[in-house]
Amino acid sequence: MSVRVRFAPSPTGGLHIGGIRTALYNYLFAKKNGGTFILRIEDTDQNRFVEGAEEYIIEALNWFGISPDEGPVQGGDYGPYRQSERKSVYAQYAEQLIADGNAYYAFDTSEELEAMKARLSEARVVNPNYNAITRSQMKNSLTLSAEEVQQRLDSGAPYVIRFKMPKHDDVRFKDAVREWVVFNTSTLDDKVLMKSDGMPTYHLANIVDDHLMEITHVIRGEEWLPSAPLHVLLYESLGWKAPVFAHLPLLLKPDGNGKLSKRAADKMGFPIFPLNWTDPKAKESSVGFRESGYFADAFLNFLAFLGWNPGTEQEIFSLEELVAEFSLERINKAGAKFDIEKAKWFNQQYLKAKDVKQLAALFTADLKQELSNDKAEAIVNSLKERVTFVSEMAEAGGFFFERPASYDAKTVRKKWNEQSANGIAKFAEAIGQLDRINPEEAKALLVTTLESLELGLGQVMPALRVSLTGQAGGPDLMEIITILGPSEVAERIRIALDTIDQ
Repeated sequence: MSVRVRFAPSPTGGLHIGGIRTALYNYLFAKKNGGTFILRIEDTDQNRFVEGAEEYIIEALNWFGISPDEGPVQGGDYGPYRQSERKSVYAQYAEQLIADGNAYYAFDTSEELEAMKARLSEARVVNPNYNAITRSQMKNSLTLSAEEVQQRLDSGAPYVIRFKMPKHDDVRFKDAVREWVVFNTSTLDDKVLMKSDGMPTYHLANIVDDHLMEITHVIRGEEWLPSAPLHVLLYESLGWKAPVFAHLPLLLKPDGNGKLSKRAADKMGFPIFPLNWTDPKAKESSVGFRESGYFADAFLNFLAFLGWNPGTEQEIFSLEELVAEFSLERINKAGAKFDIEKAKWFNQQYLKAKDVKQLAALFTADLKQELSNDKAEAIVNSLKERVTFVSEMAEAGGFFFERPASYDAKTVRKKWNEQSANGIAKFAEAIGQLDRINPEEAKALLVTTLESLELGLGQVMPALRVSLTGQAGGPDLMEIITILGPSEVAERIRIALDTIDQ
């Protein structure tokens, strides 16, 4: 059996990060098993369609490097890959369900539906739904005569097609994550399969498309678990073999209390969208993880661990390594806390491991000023152990471009004295005579200079650092000296001596 999986988002807004995790798990499973990863756009609900959402979904997948093998852009043998373009496909299966006694026409108006729910609510019915009990009191092909049903159909009366849910049956299926799952149909309602506008609902279109596209595994979020028994029954009613289901754990708020949402993320000050997103209707703009400075590979590594683990202590995985290690069996049942600090940690690890030339290019683009390649590479190499995002380098390394306007008061108070001032003054004289220097030479020169004054490095280093950067801490001091260059180092020391001694 050739593995075929699909990621099937609805273009109703920006794709939340939970959707990306679902896409990632589908991608990893497909690649691990030599299968096919499909993108299908489920746009049957035209009332909720948002302009630009489909393009956003595709761009997000491409940024993360998990582009589909088949989809609206790539095409394929099982298209079209937008449900709105498959409208003519679904009606025949709805009619088949009716002919086999597994679905029925319902002619109820919205007012009649509201009245039914109001009656049930007054009777203190917990779930006032259109179901195996209430359908006997409504206007549908189960309560009307065949002649009246045909008359309504011929006259063009509006109707929907509902699934005929069995009474008090157990629906059992084995989930790849949750093992055996059981639902009793007494808790389920007669879902609409075809709407009055002739478009299928998610439930029918999803099942038909998965069958026709030969989907072998349905890997989706836990929120779809309540829909699974209906889907299982639809497969049975249509005489089709159901795919393997795998329902992924919820993404939770960092404190574990409740599902992660845009509101919660906004409140806690971190993104929830992979890329910048502007809602064309609400005109609200949200910053994405990409624009916040996260590397795609780092964030994907972080996402993989939100609900899955390899069973080892290893945390840093390339995409290829994730493919090699991934399995549905190692997906957790419990919800996964979205720890933004852990996401930052992953980004920091990836930043430290990035090629210096690549970091330098990103740094100079962010800096928006001319800088030689050699100097840019030297700066990022000195800073990469101390920052989480490339965007932080400009501030962390501001002293490379501007002389200190002030000096760390605590360092000056505790470490600046006559001996340290004499030591750095002597070092300024020595280094000022050179054209260039490297870290090893800088340290050797400093040691030699201080030995002539019978001073140790510890007596002078804090004063030297604060004179060059204004700060008490920072990157390796010898690297700073090398990047600034001998003449600039000498000048900064002279300025510090004049300023601090006053």
